[in-house]
Amino acid sequence: MTANRHNDGVLDAARDCVLAYGVRRTTLTDVARRAGVSRMTLYRRWPDVRSLVADLMTREWVRVLSGLDLGDPVRAVVEGVRSLRAHPLWRKIVEADPDLLLPYLLDRRGATHEAVLELLEPAVGDPARARAVLLVAQSFLLSAPTMLDPVTLDELDAELAALLEAYLGQFAQRRPPRP
Repeated sequence: MTANRHNDGVLDAARDCVLAYGVRRTTLTDVARRAGVSRMTLYRRWPDVRSLVADLMTREWVRVLSGLDLGDPVRAVVEGVRSLRAHPLWRKIVEADPDLLLPYLLDRRGATHEAVLELLEPAVGDPARARAVLLVAQSFLLSAPTMLDPVTLDELDAELAALLEAYLGQFAQRRPPRP
């Protein structure tokens, strides 16, 4: 995401529109009107609503994740999954426009993936391990609701923590302690 594309007023307006109408029904005209800017101002920065929403998602998800204490990566990942799952924008996209997420699951890494990996790699000590943790967390974020009954989200989150403790713990035992 380039600096000239980052405009909190426009992104706030886009968030409000998406929460009100969903991504498919949001137009750049709606966003421009809410942001108090011209459509041409938006078109100079974002060619379409999807690219604007991609920047919005990156901003929102990174805000959530940047507040986590990665001193305990297991707790941070579980808290991150819970926080994203409860985020109003996440919920709206999953409920109204889940197809928007498919490219990030099947075709490419997005800016949010890159930001998460940048946070995780130093916390878990290895690029491959960070990617594995991200993939596990992503599956719990996206698919946990399909696995409910007879278990709860809290129980599944406890299982996520157990998986990560076992996985990351095996590497911590092999590493000498940090000075």
